Amino acid sequence: MAYRIVGIDVHKRMLAVVVSDVEVDGEYQFERRMFGSNPEQLRSLAAWLLEQEVEEVVMESTAQYWKPVWEALERYWKPLRQKQEGAGRMSGTLHLAQAQSNRGPRGRKRDFPDAERLVKRLVAQELRLSFVPDAEQRLWRTVTRRKYQLTRDRARLQNQVESLLEETHIKLSSLVSDLLGASARRMLKALADGETNPAALAVLADKQLRATAEQLCDALGACTELNPVYRRLLKMALEQLQFLEQQIGQLDQEVAGLLRQHQDAVERLAEVPGLGVDSATQIIAEVGATAATFPSDKQLSSWVGACPGDDESAGVNYNHRSPKGNRHMRRVLNQAANAAVKVKGSIFEIAYRRSVPRLGHNQAIGAIAHRQCRLIWLILHQGVRYEERGPAVTKKSRQARTARMIRQLRTLGYRVELENSHSSNPA
Repeated sequence: MAYRIVGIDVHKRMLAVVVSDVEVDGEYQFERRMFGSNPEQLRSLAAWLLEQEVEEVVMESTAQYWKPVWEALERYWKPLRQKQEGAGRMSGTLHLAQAQSNRGPRGRKRDFPDAERLVKRLVAQELRLSFVPDAEQRLWRTVTRRKYQLTRDRARLQNQVESLLEETHIKLSSLVSDLLGASARRMLKALADGETNPAALAVLADKQLRATAEQLCDALGACTELNPVYRRLLKMALEQLQFLEQQIGQLDQEVAGLLRQHQDAVERLAEVPGLGVDSATQIIAEVGATAATFPSDKQLSSWVGACPGDDESAGVNYNHRSPKGNRHMRRVLNQAANAAVKVKGSIFEIAYRRSVPRLGHNQAIGAIAHRQCRLIWLILHQGVRYEERGPAVTKKSRQARTARMIRQLRTLGYRVELENSHSSNPA
C-alpha cells in the first residue's frame, strides 16, 4: 500500500510542493507542483493533498511564513484525512522542520530540491522537528509574548526618561528607588506641566520616601531654568508610558480570560519560590496546562535547554554548554532562578549556597533553573502542589506571599476562595 509524504518549501508568495511514495524500492519519484500562499491557493493545496491521499506533510520553519500554511492544512486537510477510510496512526500528521537541519550543499539552494530533501531526511529521521502546539495554546503564546514585548518597551522608555532627566541635570533617579513609582511620577507630571518651584515638586513625594525635602529640592533645582522643549519631551514620554501600561493591563485581562479554566494550574505554579502569577501564565502558554507533550521531566528540560549539553568525542566531554532550546522559557526560568535563591530559608537558597563556591554564579543559577524546570513538569503533569522543604520559612513570610498571590489573582479576575484547611499532595 502506498504511503505518500509531501514536502513543502515555504516562501512568502509561493510554495514549492513535492509528493512521493516513500515505500517504493529504488529512487524517490517526486511529483512537483507550485502553489501560491494566498488563502484560495492554500485551500486548493489542501484539496490536492486529499486527492493524492497524502499521509504526512513536512515543511520548513521559514520566518513566519509557515504559519498560514500550517493553519490552513490544520483546518482543511488534517481532519478530513484522519476521517478517511484506511487512515493510519500517522495519517494527517504535520511536521515543522528547523531550517538548519535541512541545509543543502553550499551553492545548491533551490526550491524543489529543498522540498525533496525535506521528505528524504524526514524518512531517514535526520530532521530536527519543532514542537507546534494546538491552536488554543498558540493563541496563549501570542498574547503572553506580546505582553513581554510591551514590558520591554516600558523598560526602554524608563531608561529614556532617566537619560532625559540626567541631560537636564535633574537627579531624581538618585533619590527614588523606582523612577516610575507613584511619588516620582507625580513629580514628573508636575514638571512636564510647567512647575518651576522645586519645593512645590518636593511636596508631592510620599512621606515614606527616604529622601528629605532638602535633598529633593537640591535634586530638582534645575527645573527653575528648564527649557520648555525638555518639558514637552518629558510629557510625551509620560503619555506614551501611560498608553503602554494601559495595553499591558488589557493583555493581563486577556490572558486571565484565556486561562480561566486552568486557574488551578496557575495557582499551583505560582506557589513555587521565584515564580508568580505572571510567570505561571507564561510557562503554561509555552508548555501547555498539563505539559502533556513531554513524557518526562528530563525531556521538558532538554526541550527548554535547561540541561547540560554533550559534546563528546572518544569518551571525553569537551563542552557542557546547554542547548539553545526555547528562549522564552529559558528567560522565565533564569529570572525565576535568580529570584528563588533570594527567598530566605527556601530549598533553592540552600542549593545555591552549596553549589556557588564550586560552580560560580552563572552555572549555579543554571542548576537551579534545571531543578525548577523539572519541578514545573511534576506540578503540571501530575497535578501536585509545591511543598517547601527548606528549614527556615517563617509563618509571617508565607502568609505575606500567599496574600500577595491572592491579590494578583483577584486583580486579574480569577475567583479565589479561602479555606481554613488546605489538603494537598507534596511535589
